[in-house]
Amino acid sequence: MIKEEKKKINPLVNPEEEAFFAGPQTRFKDFRFGFKVLLEFIRGFRMLHFVGPCVTVFGSARFEPDDYFYKVGEKVGEAISHLGFTVMTGGGPGIMEAANKGAKLAGGKSVGCNIILPFEQFPNTYLDKYMNFKYFFVRKVLLSKYSYAFVVLPGGFGTLDEFFEALTLIQTRVMKRFPVVLVGTAFHQHLFEHIQYMAKEGTISESDLDLFLLTDSVEEMEMHLKKYAIEEFGLRRKDPVTPSKLLGEG
Repeated sequence: MIKEEKKKINPLVNPEEEAFFAGPQTRFKDFRFGFKVLLEFIRGFRMLHFVGPCVTVFGSARFEPDDYFYKVGEKVGEAISHLGFTVMTGGGPGIMEAANKGAKLAGGKSVGCNIILPFEQFPNTYLDKYMNFKYFFVRKVLLSKYSYAFVVLPGGFGTLDEFFEALTLIQTRVMKRFPVVLVGTAFHQHLFEHIQYMAKEGTISESDLDLFLLTDSVEEMEMHLKKYAIEEFGLRRKDPVTPSKLLGEG
């Protein structure tokens, strides 16, 4: 007699999100999932509403404090803070931790949107404020919603996904033309050559190459953000507004 094989549960993912992307569920399950997503969006809106204008820093969770790009991440966070921005990251270790650490040590604000995973991802200790997200796509939207610029350091699939998401939203004018800075010329050389090849083949426009800056210089990054984020959009420091606990803010 053939025994029915039990459904294997992947301990590394959110089972609700896995089920959602596995195809249609019952009407009730899809509705319940949509309602939970809505609640997570609302929680994120209320938590991040008062963090101030942000610059989001993307990068790998796998760099250690002794690694070169971890140290670059610290300098990036420090420079962003000196410009008056809040440093926002995915909230985890590696480059994210480095940028938050740089901001914190510079006396700036540091926030994180952390994804709940049983490996690699946990809130770092340099966050003034953070929220744990269950759903990847909710987290990704909120990492973009409150930022006036994006700085991308070396990373993996997730980092490139976030880099191209920002470029796509800017290219299609869904998002304003906020500056995007890609840090690490040697690391990103092949990526940059492929983007140039796409322009040559006509799958993107030549002008799309101007949507981001590729550099090794934190100073050049700082000047780029100052010109195309602060001066371009007339950003200025505002008097702090007291969050309302009644509305779940804070």
